[in-house]
Amino acid sequence: MRHPHGLRCAAGAGEGLPAIGEPYQGGYYAGSISSTANGVATHALIVAPAASGASGTLYPSGSNLQWKTSTTSTTGTTSPYDGAANSSNMNDADHPAAQFCEGLTIDGYSDWYLPARYELDIAYENLKPTTASNDTDWGINNYSVPKRTSNRSAGTPAQTTVAVFQSGGSEAFPATLHWSSTQDDNTDAWRFSFDTGTQRDFSKTSSFSVRAFRKVAL
Repeated sequence: MRHPHGLRCAAGAGEGLPAIGEPYQGGYYAGSISSTANGVATHALIVAPAASGASGTLYPSGSNLQWKTSTTSTTGTTSPYDGAANSSNMNDADHPAAQFCEGLTIDGYSDWYLPARYELDIAYENLKPTTASNDTDWGINNYSVPKRTSNRSAGTPAQTTVAVFQSGGSEAFPATLHWSSTQDDNTDAWRFSFDTGTQRDFSKTSSFSVRAFRKVAL
């Protein structure tokens, strides 16, 4: 993690993790990810507070943002799991969604980023806001902990039991489209639906909601 003075350190072995949805290091613990794709957690994912770390018409403040202001390729943004790497390669005015996240300082932490598509998927799995049926064409996630090797059922995951992350709660993901930092091709990037868990590629110049993440090495 990057502290206010710019030093970065891993979470200590004895630090332990909070329950899903509990406050943690500037935001809320959204689950763990395996960058090695073997089901062994390498990082804790932290979602920013909705009031200070999100932008969108259905969030407390801000507007929907473009992934990019033109439909051209951006080098170094194809990772499906490493949003921090993607986002750092698009931290400029040509990439409004990532620039918003990269510019945040919340509770002394300044290493926020636009999450990758499978990081958003983990947050949906653990903090699904609604009681709507899931899109059963999606759900496999090699980077999730535990590793998910089959698609979702209509009812699993169910709505989160964490009240502040349920629809209408102060920290809930609006049941709408959110940009990921994962590029698909020259013209499109991946967006994620917090209504059904669907992932689709879409024109980079379209404007969707944005929610910043940070991660802590375990």
